[in-house]
Amino acid sequence: MTAIPVSVITGFLGSGKTTLLSRLLRHPAMGRTAVIINEFGEIGLDHDLIEASDENIVTLTTGCLCCTVRGDLVLTLGDLLQRRDRGAVPPFERVVVETTGLADPAPILQALMSDTSLAGRYAIDSVVATVDAVNGLSTLDRQIESVKQAAMADRLVLTKVDLVKDGTEALASRLMALNPRAPRIESVMGAIEPDQLFSAGRYDPATKISAVAAWLASEAEYHDHAHAHGARPDVNRHGDH
Repeated sequence: MTAIPVSVITGFLGSGKTTLLSRLLRHPAMGRTAVIINEFGEIGLDHDLIEASDENIVTLTTGCLCCTVRGDLVLTLGDLLQRRDRGAVPPFERVVVETTGLADPAPILQALMSDTSLAGRYAIDSVVATVDAVNGLSTLDRQIESVKQAAMADRLVLTKVDLVKDGTEALASRLMALNPRAPRIESVMGAIEPDQLFSAGRYDPATKISAVAAWLASEAEYHDHAHAHGARPDVNRHGDH
């Protein structure tokens, strides 16, 4: 059975994740996609797009599913699989996870890579980080979460570039130091083609700066410690969902 690709969209508060996702949900190429978000209201769903609703899952006329995370991302992904297997939801072929603006992506990625209940059914396909071209530099200086988001990404989307008078050279230089291999894609009001963001190939920490492997190793240690004490590791402990 082919693993379902999972893409993670992250980015700091106000960096344009919601705008980006709202535009993506309207794109024909996003049909047969399941989107996991925090709250439906956060992405401003157009009621004309809603075809049916069932508990915390909304089916869109475009063929997308929108699902609110139930506290634990792993449990939510498992629930979606069960619904898909028994035909309760359309047979989605991709999953997109939107994190909150304060999210540390490390626990999310570690959970997706290591949870045995998801093994073989899901595979991380790409990590997309939105970066505010207006406030990105100052955010990187002040918030370690934004540093992790940028460093762990496969794709960097520079938003609000139309509002920057002095260009984005300084920000681009900072991002290059944090993540030299990730393409930087400029976007205005979330306008972007899905194929620019997804299908990056299986996620490989070895292609990132060394700090990324260290962050993931720290999460793995936490996971093992929690498992040894009989507790389910909480991938939400950093406020990501």
